Amino acid sequence: MKKIYIASDHAGFNLKESIKKKYSSELEIFDLGPKSSKKPVNYPHYAHKLSKKINKENIGILVCGSGMGMAMSANKHKNIRAALCYSVKNAKLSRLHNDANVITLGGRLIGRNLAFKCINTFLNTKFEGGRHLKRVRKI
Repeated sequence: MKKIYIASDHAGFNLKESIKKKYSSELEIFDLGPKSSKKPVNYPHYAHKLSKKINKENIGILVCGSGMGMAMSANKHKNIRAALCYSVKNAKLSRLHNDANVITLGGRLIGRNLAFKCINTFLNTKFEGGRHLKRVRKI
């Protein structure tokens, strides 16, 4: 079983908690914070914290208000390919063609059920390799 690291900011906290509740029985999930949505926090702190944990054996889920700030922050790290996902199709393509290892979601922009569908697709899609491997290596 892959380890899943998850983190959010205050705006993504409720979706993060819903994700943990839904997947905790089938996945090994490590919550890197925050512990509450009551106090505003800086999303880069949590994106950097999570990105340092990611390797070939695990993946990450980051949630902020739009998902964009988390993706931008995480992608500053070597070997992180964070994909902002807002549809099942782009979640699938992020894994299939880009070998994404972190999914970012916008807690204020995506519904819980669609977020779950994107996560399911992300977790169950394998990198296609082939012609895409040389492109990923150029990242």
